[in-house]
Amino acid sequence: MFKPIPVAIGLRYLRAKRRNGFISFISMASILGIALGVTVLITTLSVMSGFQREIRDRMLQMTAHATVSAAGEAMTDWPQAVDTAMRDPRVAGAAPYVDVQALISGVRRQPAVVRGVVPSEEREVSVLADKVTAGSIDALVPGEFNILLGSELAIWLGVGVGDSVVVMLGETQSTPLGAMPQLKRFQVAGIFEAGYNEIDKGLAVASMADLQRVLRMGDGVTGVRLRLHDMDQSWAVARDLAENLRGQGLYRISDWTSENANLYHSLKMEKTVMGILLSLIIAMGAFNLVSSQVMLVTDKQADIAILRTLGLTPRGVMGVFMVQGSLIGIIGTVLGVIGGILLTINLERLLGLIESTFNVTLLPSDVYYITGLPYDLQGSDVLVIACVALTMSFLATLYPAWRAARTDPAEALRYE
Repeated sequence: MFKPIPVAIGLRYLRAKRRNGFISFISMASILGIALGVTVLITTLSVMSGFQREIRDRMLQMTAHATVSAAGEAMTDWPQAVDTAMRDPRVAGAAPYVDVQALISGVRRQPAVVRGVVPSEEREVSVLADKVTAGSIDALVPGEFNILLGSELAIWLGVGVGDSVVVMLGETQSTPLGAMPQLKRFQVAGIFEAGYNEIDKGLAVASMADLQRVLRMGDGVTGVRLRLHDMDQSWAVARDLAENLRGQGLYRISDWTSENANLYHSLKMEKTVMGILLSLIIAMGAFNLVSSQVMLVTDKQADIAILRTLGLTPRGVMGVFMVQGSLIGIIGTVLGVIGGILLTINLERLLGLIESTFNVTLLPSDVYYITGLPYDLQGSDVLVIACVALTMSFLATLYPAWRAARTDPAEALRYE
């Protein structure tokens, strides 16, 4: 089969056994360096993506994808808002809610958000009912002033199911002694565990009717929570709902990305910085490639001179060594991609093997709230990593190839 001369010679140099074994060793080290860098980078970014997905999923299990709330007073037209939202095919569920900041007192005190919900409708927007580990969400019967506490919050307050807590609300009431904070005693009817510390320690759930009564809101609510089929459309859906309700007043919209912007920005920044740092491993392989190519050019001075006398142009000589060096980068990248995918898929088994062999626990569930090692192998990450490795490998061939193209045939053959 016909091949361009630079490609044919470059392939021959790659396959041939070299007289200088040290050059062959450096070339093999270049392949392994690039492969190792790609493998480590794919595995690390996949694990970081897995932890991001785990945190996001656990948080969104208990919170809404989007909320629409009244900009001023309580939202009184929430039944119309729920009906309007449910007519949108992008909406999977909608439910009213009441949120209030409070100080909860048991054996100790802890500030938390007290959320008022309707148990039958709450199942449409969250999995709170499935996360209750003691008691039941159905105990939130209007008029009985029962409350569900997050597991960490209950531990800190020193209470359990059947105990009572005092909820001090931010709202004040006028008394003969002046303005006094509103206090209400609730009975703990259940404990829930979301597996996300901010929720387990900072959220309590009560009946919406009970909170409306304590806060003297009448039939008003804080807003409407939405769960969507595609959470990436959360902002657009909330905006459309607010537009449809604009005739009834002003509304404030928010979604899961804006409510947790700092968390997601920090996770994204951490992944980006980690990717840049680990790319240095690939860069080390590329530097090894430069060294091996420079020594190869020195070793092949006579061959280059003969090729030049036979009519091969400097550009052709440059192409020979660019082909040979680029093939080393391609081989290293392919091996790294395969190794990274296999390592990521089998990482949990490897983790279990290490734990059983050395009798250690690398990811304690009581610390990380996670059993196993989550990963999210994203094709876009693999593609970007492969492109970075190939680009570095290609750039690493330019200087040695340029140096080979400048070889003077007369000088190279003088002592042959």
